[in-house]
Amino acid sequence: MERWRDRVSQRTEADFIPWFTGYWTQQWLAIKLAWYELSAGEEADSSVKRLATYLQGQYNDRVLNPVAKEIDPEAVRGQATQLYAQFLGEQLQGIPQRYGIPQAQFDQRLKEIPAIALAPPPAHSASLYQVVHADPIARLPAYVALVAQIRKKAGDAGAGPTDSRLSPVANRVSGQLADKLATSGGASAVGAPFGRVGSMLISLGAAAFGAIAHENQRPEMEAQLRVNLNGALDDMWLGLMEDRATGVMAEVYYISDRIEESLRKTVPYPVKLEPVPQEEVPLSGK
Repeated sequence: MERWRDRVSQRTEADFIPWFTGYWTQQWLAIKLAWYELSAGEEADSSVKRLATYLQGQYNDRVLNPVAKEIDPEAVRGQATQLYAQFLGEQLQGIPQRYGIPQAQFDQRLKEIPAIALAPPPAHSASLYQVVHADPIARLPAYVALVAQIRKKAGDAGAGPTDSRLSPVANRVSGQLADKLATSGGASAVGAPFGRVGSMLISLGAAAFGAIAHENQRPEMEAQLRVNLNGALDDMWLGLMEDRATGVMAEVYYISDRIEESLRKTVPYPVKLEPVPQEEVPLSGK
């Protein structure tokens, strides 16, 4: 996952930031913003929200999806669960011999402990015995259902930068884009009396001047965008590493919680201990 974070940061710097801050991208975004505003109706913030959604899609296409082909957090989640099941099985192997429990009796006890319990049972349920003996765990129908449930939760939560991170970017650039579009329209209007050729020359001149001005402003724009995207990456990282419901350890947490919950419900029976006979051993020379 550290490698995943590094690759996301690298692609953000090498692809998304140069694309977003490019002059012609900004021109294209200005046109899109104008279209959004025309179709927004009475909803004032609709165009900014749609612009933020468009930027989210571009970030996914340019950064997250290519990185996922190298390091997929969903694949990491599955690998973590497989390792957990293997380790758990190794730890359980020594218990019968250590406490003198018949293997058949111990196996029966493991079959009574639910490790996956999803509705509707029994197809979406699996015991601790099934989890530690499945090779691989992905063959269990209950595990497949668990993976689907976690993926749905992760999808509902959103895998990319949130609106709270990209809306400020969209809000800030929307005013700049509107000004650029107005400037472009004004140049065309000024050139209209000079005919088609004159209008084209004036528009091209305005575009060239705008490109030069844009390059002067670009470092500041990149710095502001970098701050927002670094915050978005921190949010994604925190969710993947800490979220017990959708992170890369979500399946491990689920199975572990079900096992512990079952063990807490186990009724302890009193064990009668036989007294250990005491023997007197005379000391040498006395």
